[in-house]
Amino acid sequence: MERVTISLEESLLAEFDRYIARKGYQNRSEAIRDLVRDRLEAQSGEDPTGISVGCVSYVYNHHQRDLAQRLTNAQHGHHDVVLSSLHVHLDHENCLEVTLLRGPTGELRAFAESLMAETGVRHGHLNLTAVESEGHSHPHGTGVPHKHLHLKPKT
Repeated sequence: MERVTISLEESLLAEFDRYIARKGYQNRSEAIRDLVRDRLEAQSGEDPTGISVGCVSYVYNHHQRDLAQRLTNAQHGHHDVVLSSLHVHLDHENCLEVTLLRGPTGELRAFAESLMAETGVRHGHLNLTAVESEGHSHPHGTGVPHKHLHLKPKT
């Protein structure tokens, strides 16, 4: 393992140490390794020509004029990349929606950004993981081979 020295302002280091304590890291090195891995993985999901799986989550006010219908219509319009959607009622006005996605990274990002840009949508976040797509043909319980897709996270 290589040793690396970095310089940080005192205030940034103090904030980082509070982060380490909150997350339960044993030392700064473990925390820095996880942060670097996380950023590198996020960057691998940025290739618009690749394939990704992901999750877009957002909170919205369901009283916003026609917003729930527009969000539902958008998901139906992208049924080829939307795997599933979870809808949670937070209070009398706000809903949380979590939508699982699979497909071309650029298309997933554009779709998620269009959802989050809708007037009345707040706290939107997209999390993508780049995957490698492999077609397989093998039998399951019936013994009859069938083809389906395996998605493996890129390493």
